[in-house]
This record gives sequence, structure tokens and C-alpha cells, in this order.
Amino acid sequence: MLIVAPRIDAIYNWLKSEGLEAQFHPSYTRMIPAHYIVELQLIGCPDPDPVYTRFFTPVSASLSTDIDEIGIAYIGALAEEISVWLKRIPAEEPIGVCFSGGIDSGSVFLTTYHVMQRLGMNLGRLKAFVLELGDGPDVQQARAFLDALGLGLFLEPIDVEPSSLDAKETIHVVEDYKLLDVESATMALALCRGIRERYPEWKYLLDGDGGDENLKDYPIEENPELTIRSVVNNQMLYQEGWGVGKIKHSLTYSGGLSRSYTRTYAPAHHCGFIGFSPYTRPDVIAVAEAIPFIQLTGYSVERLYELKGEIVASGVAAVTGMKMPVFPKRRFQHGAIPVERLRGMLPLREAEYRKQFLSLYL
Repeated sequence: MLIVAPRIDAIYNWLKSEGLEAQFHPSYTRMIPAHYIVELQLIGCPDPDPVYTRFFTPVSASLSTDIDEIGIAYIGALAEEISVWLKRIPAEEPIGVCFSGGIDSGSVFLTTYHVMQRLGMNLGRLKAFVLELGDGPDVQQARAFLDALGLGLFLEPIDVEPSSLDAKETIHVVEDYKLLDVESATMALALCRGIRERYPEWKYLLDGDGGDENLKDYPIEENPELTIRSVVNNQMLYQEGWGVGKIKHSLTYSGGLSRSYTRTYAPAHHCGFIGFSPYTRPDVIAVAEAIPFIQLTGYSVERLYELKGEIVASGVAAVTGMKMPVFPKRRFQHGAIPVERLRGMLPLREAEYRKQFLSLYL
């Protein structure tokens, strides 16, 4: 018997309806990895492993080392994806951007603004939603970002009571237990729920997820498994993890953003939104993979961290004509609430999150 569903709990609930829940364990499920077609053959017990066939094979390091050229190609691809998406949405529907004033959400907002303006769409439909938990730095950053461009009227803080943050609920929604993803998803759930309470009919949201993965902008020093060489030499490492067929690859989950994207998709879907992350689209990833990271960085970690702001700001200026403010990188959860307060509400214990996840079924 093969059951295909978008969520683990959907599989469990179907089995339960058939009186077969005793045969279920969440580790028996398999997440389809991004950028692969999965072939399954049910020929009896035991069934063979699936066959994975890659359908997305971007060419690495094919662009020049010219930052302006890279920026135009990267943000140009972003603008095209946003344009295609916007044209599918009814003209009367409002558009929200999950916003912090960081490089990714900032570039998505400015590019969306530019595309809507170019297409003659009503800019009154557009809002930039920032999560307000009382004393997080993102609200100030978001305001500074938009005010610098004379766009402050688009900003709308969403006030949420910090005591409402609930990691156990988040684990149920995202069906995972990875620490940083649970933290990020908890903030996403708070933001989406706040928007939903204020705007019961709102449907469409954009976000900047995928931007860090594309331009390899994660703190290498925080992961003992990584080096600058492994980051720039392994294609789509942050999008796919170590990859299908590798010993480090989980059997249950896929890797990289392919796994952790539930931190963005699941909260939005849970709250009834249709979300879109244009930086995750293949044509945008293909441009990112074409960047010659080795030549540009010379295997310098510091230079790698500098590249993202340079590339995106240059591309936004060329495509939209706006000079985008660039602030230091900060994780979503750390911008929504100070780290010390976050640790008091969401303890740094992945093992505990794993237990909570398993307790949903065992």
C-alpha cells in the first residue's frame, strides 16, 4: 500500500481511519527531495528503495566575476518570477510581503513594488508586514529601510503577545524538530496568525526565504560540519543538504531548504494563506549557482559574507532604480525578539523538540 500526502499527519489519520495506525511510525515516511522525480515500485515485501532522478541541473560558475552583471541577472530573474506570480492573482486582491528590512525580504518588497508599478497595478494593494513582539530590532530596521526610500507608508507592524509563542504548536504545524527551523517557524506562525486576525480575507503573501541559501549566507562557524570549501564546492548545498544518496542524508527527511522550507510554507498554509517565495524558483537558483563563488571569494569566509549585500543591492539598483539599504545579517527569530528573551521562551534543546514531535504519534 502506498499513501501519498502533503503532510505526515494526513498519512497517519488515513491509516487510523482504516484501523491501521498501529503500523505507523513517523520514521517510516519519506519526504520527496527538491529537484528530483521519485520512482516507487511496489512489488511486495520488502519493496526496493525509490529511484531518484534529478530534473534540475544548473550550470555552476558560468557567470563572469562582474558584481553588477551578476546582480542584474539575479534580481532580473527575481523580478520575472514575481511578475509571473502577480499576473495570476485577481486584480482586487491585496499583496503582503513578510518583511524585516533585511536583504532578502527587502529586495523582494522593492522588486514587487517595482513590478507592480511597471505593470500598472494599484500599489495600494501592497503592504510590508513586520512582526512586532515588543522589543525586537526588526521593527526599527524595517522602518529605517522603507523611510530611506520614502516608502514608509507601506509598513504595517503586526503586534503579537510574546506569551503566545508556543514551540509545541509549531512542531505540530511544521512536523519537524530542527532547532533553528522551529524557532523561525514559531515567528512565522505568530506573524501569519496576526495578519489573519487583522485581515480575515487576506490570501496572498510573499517572503524572502531562499535568499540566504542561494548566496550561501549562513554562519559557517556555527556548523562544525562545514568549511568554506564544502560550502562553495558542493552544488546547492544549502538548498538540498548533502544530497540524495549520501550517508548524511536522512531517510525520512530531505536536506537543506528542501527540508526546512516547511518553516515558511506550513505556518502560512496553516493560517489560510497562499504563500510565494520567489528566491526558491529554479530560474533564480540557476542564476545563483552560476555565480563563480570560488573566484570571487578566494575561499575567504569574510568575502563570502560580503557578497550577498553587494550583489543584491547592485541588482536592485539596476532593475528598480532604487538604492536599497543593506543591514547586517540577522536570523528572523533574532530580529523578532532579542536572543536572550528567545532562549527563555524557546529553550535551545533539539532533543526535547524531537520528543515532542514523536509524542504526536507514539
